[in-house]
Amino acid sequence: METILVVEDRESMAEMLQETLEAEGYCVISARDGMEGIRCLKEGKIDLVLTDLKVPKKDGIEILKVSREENHLVPVIIMTAYGSVETAVEAMKAGAFDFITKPFDTDHLLMLIKRALETRQLMKENILLKEEFAAKFGLPRIIGKSENIVNVAQIVQRVAPTKTTVLLIGESGTGKELFARAIHNLSGRKHYPFVPINCAAIPRDLLESELFGHEKGSFTGADARKPGKFELADKGTVFLDEIGDMDLTIQSKLLRAIEEGEVERVGAVRSIKVDVRIVAASNKDLEKAVEEKKFREDLYYRLNVFPIRIPPLRERREDIPLLVEYFINKYCLEIKTPGKGITKEALDMLMNYRWKGNVRELENTIERAVILCDGDTITPEHVVLDMQYVLRGAEELSSGDVPLETVAKEALRRAETQRIVSALKETKGNKTRAAELLRVSYKTLLTKIKDYGIEP
Repeated sequence: METILVVEDRESMAEMLQETLEAEGYCVISARDGMEGIRCLKEGKIDLVLTDLKVPKKDGIEILKVSREENHLVPVIIMTAYGSVETAVEAMKAGAFDFITKPFDTDHLLMLIKRALETRQLMKENILLKEEFAAKFGLPRIIGKSENIVNVAQIVQRVAPTKTTVLLIGESGTGKELFARAIHNLSGRKHYPFVPINCAAIPRDLLESELFGHEKGSFTGADARKPGKFELADKGTVFLDEIGDMDLTIQSKLLRAIEEGEVERVGAVRSIKVDVRIVAASNKDLEKAVEEKKFREDLYYRLNVFPIRIPPLRERREDIPLLVEYFINKYCLEIKTPGKGITKEALDMLMNYRWKGNVRELENTIERAVILCDGDTITPEHVVLDMQYVLRGAEELSSGDVPLETVAKEALRRAETQRIVSALKETKGNKTRAAELLRVSYKTLLTKIKDYGIEP
């Protein structure tokens, strides 16, 4: 149900608008002057503003400007009995969605409102994928245009405004924390803390204290009272990463915290009420863990209210060029070097690689490539795809004073040789089909076969 803020000082008009809009299924918040309207804008979740141009204390244009500052996506429709071309132009220039002159037909107003809300929804649909919106609302940037990642972004936007517990499922390196932060920043809790906790990184005997806090003297080394992450996240979001690695004993206490909305510090005699939203993530099969008695079934169902699967990079290969461009720009800025391009051959290598480490592995690869590249273009020799080859090459060449560039070239040669041989085996020696499989030109494939001394 969308919420419409109506700012109208005439009692009869305000009542008529409220009755009309509520009959259409909208939730209506009424304000009798501009100051009250601005307060409602700042305090509540408003989907559309319908305001008279001439209201006491602050006029409709001022309300419009505040609305644009608070949330650029909220459409504002201006009503006035003093319609003129100049007033309409001023309102539209200030960012009004439309302008309607009193007296008006209510059917026309309802059509206008419906169109404004539909336009708002279209603008929201790809908010996570658009850089300007990400910057405007302080959102993490989700890079991609593939159907898989767009679908995930749309699902995130739908569940974010709710209080629902979310379980993010995906392989390591797919960006689960990025999506967790997006859920928090698109929710009504965005002004309160987002507290991430890596359940796998904290020792088992310390995790309870990290989550729920402890009292002074409750164990050796507890020299002072310490609030836990749940207390620190009050009214905000707790992100439980790698939840599948949590000890069963802690799982039971987490379940109680979720069910009862309260936590108990280690060594405490009373509980503390907390209001947090839970977003959990795992790269493990939690259903299998439940079957193996390694994860509590009741906790699993508490967390699995709204599961979202984050696709691995191999399922969204069309996003690789965008990610590569983004990471090149990022690391060129970080190391204060001029911007760089990338050759088709180097990009083809990245497109064809399996990326077991997903986006995180791709980012690391690009960071190394930017550092290795002295010129203005990244070529295949700068792209180290499998560190096994680097280590082997380093061991074999360690007896002499060998530069890093030589080791990198050797690693590249081995990786490409292995991939080409694999493609030729798969195509039974058909070079044309192998080139298509490798996404390189036939000429490039022949050159590499010759350079690397690959037997037919």
